[in-house]
Amino acid sequence: MESIREKLEKIERETLSERACLSSETKGRVRQEKPHLFRTAFQRDRDRIIHCKSFRRLKHKTQVFLSPFGDHYRTRLTHTLEVSQIARTIAKALRLNEDLSEAIALGHDLGHTPFGHAGEKILNELLPGGFSHYEQSLRVVEYLEYEGKGLNLTFEVRDGIFKHSKGMGEILDVDTYDKPQTLEGEIVRVSDVIAYVNHDIDDALRAGVINDSDIPTSLIGILGKYHAARIDKMVEDVIKASLASNLEKITMTAEIKKAVSELREFLNDRVYYNPYSRKELEKTEKIVSDLYAHFLKHPEEYIKSYPEGDSLEKRAGDFIAGMTDRYALRLYEKFFMPLSWPII
Repeated sequence: MESIREKLEKIERETLSERACLSSETKGRVRQEKPHLFRTAFQRDRDRIIHCKSFRRLKHKTQVFLSPFGDHYRTRLTHTLEVSQIARTIAKALRLNEDLSEAIALGHDLGHTPFGHAGEKILNELLPGGFSHYEQSLRVVEYLEYEGKGLNLTFEVRDGIFKHSKGMGEILDVDTYDKPQTLEGEIVRVSDVIAYVNHDIDDALRAGVINDSDIPTSLIGILGKYHAARIDKMVEDVIKASLASNLEKITMTAEIKKAVSELREFLNDRVYYNPYSRKELEKTEKIVSDLYAHFLKHPEEYIKSYPEGDSLEKRAGDFIAGMTDRYALRLYEKFFMPLSWPII
């Protein structure tokens, strides 16, 4: 008798684009598993990510503005959900695999540090061999979750997680070594940019770091004035341009791509590295540095013994990268601040 999973796989074959990555044709997992009765391989990956500890911790990790400063600012978790929503919309419109896009999107920032990119920057300086959040996200799902066993995700999800980030490079790379091997992975790559350039503007306006009048009028004219309108414009452009390429790649028109790049540069100059933000983030860099030095001297209580064979420095970096902002602040207070004595 045909299982529910097999019926779902049949629906994929009959309805998705020939360019889609079918769950029945996955390159598989490192450890072979028996197929599930009613979930496809990519649906299982999505569920494993949602239920893992690293995913839950995203709710208390900084996106741009430190989360203790206000309830309505984005965190890594809300950013992840926005990326997932955008990726699913694009994948569905292009008849690509929505489940695969969703799984990659939900897992793409699992390895991000506390205190946003400031935390990533200082860990990159401290750790032998450096640090990047996209490599750490892959490390989380392969080696760190489930007490060192990892999530045993499919190749396609792991590939998309590892290759989701473009840093400050080109939004859409052409034939580069770090291009995802599936169109669904490419969707998450561009959805990540669409999400953050829009919600970071929204948060910066809320924080009073910028005003509406600061946003270049040329970009407003092309992309729209309001948050929802800009996202809609970018998503529509990706869908139309990708269809025009016969799904040879996930792409944008030259005009929108240029506008998005300029919007990202505007955020870089006016939000991420403005004097106030820089001053606050310097404090977090000291916190991370001091915690790292402490764990190298006193690893016994907190640093795990796995992955086997990895250096103490690497495992201390794992522990710090996994922290939420508030946990890092609490440990810093415990290790470096004097205790107040109660009045007897």
